[in-house]
Amino acid sequence: MNTHPKDEDLIRAYLETSHHKCFEILYNRYAGKVYRRCLSLTKDPEQAQDFTQDVFVRVLANLERFKEKSTFSTWLYSITYNYCMDQLRRSGRTTLIPLEEYHCDSLTDTDDAWIIETNHQTLNQALETMHPEEVQVLRLKYVQGLEIDEIARQINVRNSAVKMRLKRTRDKLRKKCLAMAA
Repeated sequence: MNTHPKDEDLIRAYLETSHHKCFEILYNRYAGKVYRRCLSLTKDPEQAQDFTQDVFVRVLANLERFKEKSTFSTWLYSITYNYCMDQLRRSGRTTLIPLEEYHCDSLTDTDDAWIIETNHQTLNQALETMHPEEVQVLRLKYVQGLEIDEIARQINVRNSAVKMRLKRTRDKLRKKCLAMAA
């Protein structure tokens, strides 16, 4: 076996052979990141450790449901976040922390990079499934930084139409991203 096999190759090998070494490699590759994400959500090291184990049990039980529509890390991140939030909601412990009180010391640059990369991949995949006119409006607003009236002039519609298209397109994109991450 390759010294650094791709996640997707390990998943296929595990599903075909049930050879636990394949899953063990995935676990070793991502356990630290999953733990740090759980810790950032729970603020409790013991609970984060329990949640990490639960996430991997859930991943193992549902591995055949991974359809490679996104990367494994994106799928795993989504499961981690959703599991933690579900558990915190059930226990009634979802509390909002004001941004100025949030200590970012618990997150490392690699955690941030992992989160950003998985979100970026999901966003790009969702954009690829959308109509080019929808993507154009988003790009004009958020990539080129144009104002509503400038966009309206470029695509020859009223300002209110631009606002509505932006809203609908953002909502549609949000739903697609959530569905892909699930």
